[in-house]
Formats: sequence, C-alpha cells, structure tokens
Amino acid sequence: MASNKSSNSNKIMVPQARAAMNKFKMEAANEVGVDLKKGYNGSLTTKEAGSIGGQMVKKMIQSYEQGMSSQE
Repeated sequence: MASNKSSNSNKIMVPQARAAMNKFKMEAANEVGVDLKKGYNGSLTTKEAGSIGGQMVKKMIQSYEQGMSSQE
C-alpha cells in the first residue's frame, strides 16, 4: 500500500556537488536536444526527462569505465 509520506528519491548525496550536478544535467539535456531551463520544467514529457537521465547515466558509466581502464 502506498505511504502518505513524501519522499524525494532525487536527493544529492553530497550537497556540495549540487551546482556541478545541475550543470551536468543541463549539458546532458543539450546533448539530447531537450530545451531544459533553470527552475521548474513541468512541461517536459516523460520521454524527454528519460532521455536526459539516460544520457547522464551513459556518461557516468563511460567515465567510470575510463577510470577503470587507466588502473590496469
């Protein structure tokens, strides 16, 4: 059953990284051609939001893989 508690699963684990993460999100949106603006973006479609998140994950995995390959 659903809880009445409001939980935000988008919490930034390192608060000092908030500005960098926002910049990263804007870059990812630009790369996939989504017009993301600062502040509220409630008019984004699910597809647009998903493409931004997917691009961010893709770039994070790529960065991690590059770090792993340099340790070999």
